[in-house]
Amino acid sequence: MIEHAYADVNGVSLHYAHCGKGPLIIFLHGFPEYWDMWKEQLEEFGKDYLAVAPDMRGYNLSSKPQEVSQYKQRYLMEDIRLLAEHLGFRKFILAAHNWGGAVAWTFAMFYPQCLEKLVIVNAPHPAIFERELRNSPEQREASSYMLLFRSPEAEKKLSDNNYSYLLKMAFGEIIKNGVLTGDDVKGYITAWSQPGALTGGLNYYRAANVEALENPVDAVKKPALGESLPEVSVPTLVIWGEKDSALLPGCIEGLENYITDCTIKRIPDASHWIVREKPGLVSQLIRDFLK
Repeated sequence: MIEHAYADVNGVSLHYAHCGKGPLIIFLHGFPEYWDMWKEQLEEFGKDYLAVAPDMRGYNLSSKPQEVSQYKQRYLMEDIRLLAEHLGFRKFILAAHNWGGAVAWTFAMFYPQCLEKLVIVNAPHPAIFERELRNSPEQREASSYMLLFRSPEAEKKLSDNNYSYLLKMAFGEIIKNGVLTGDDVKGYITAWSQPGALTGGLNYYRAANVEALENPVDAVKKPALGESLPEVSVPTLVIWGEKDSALLPGCIEGLENYITDCTIKRIPDASHWIVREKPGLVSQLIRDFLK
């Protein structure tokens, strides 16, 4: 049974859903999701873990700082570390998707002592993503939506007509093929309609350094991000839906250069929203990895 609680940590209040008892496994969502994307994993892993899925800061029922600077990685990482401590754990398993994955990659680099294992779902390693934005016109085109999300017009465009543009842009295909139900859509609209929530989610994009997208010619004159980032030493599973139209196949090429122990599971018939499309498979792949 999924229950809900709040943790006051790092200057914010984080709402989280939780299920079960045992070792801690935390699931992080991205944009424009909220804790609910992991509901089937909470029920599955709640059988023998304390499975926790927070609303990241800025989303749904968690605090929504107004300053864009409050969405820098250092704050997002500390939210997760202190949430684990609030729950009574200094070491845990971290699973994450999309923007949650970006936070999880960085967390694994700078807080390896806090992690047993890392699971990433369709979220590129930051050094590889920067490389692809620098060198691949196709990836820059696929990521061009980020420029809209960083713009002052984003909130109005995405929320007009009861969020119809955002629903179609993000989830049009999986709504059409029945992966998302009417109740799922209502849940998204309710989460996005929380005061400040849409801006909070967009602030992740506004706080990010995307010079390689905005000014690729200037970006290549500077040292690549991969030259300054620590190696990921935590055993890592990467699950990748290969029909992802926003993150192209180059985003998982060369991972072995940045991770000491990496397992990659490519799912040819899944999209960016593989957790929604194939929750049972995602859970089984995580189970197998944790064994």
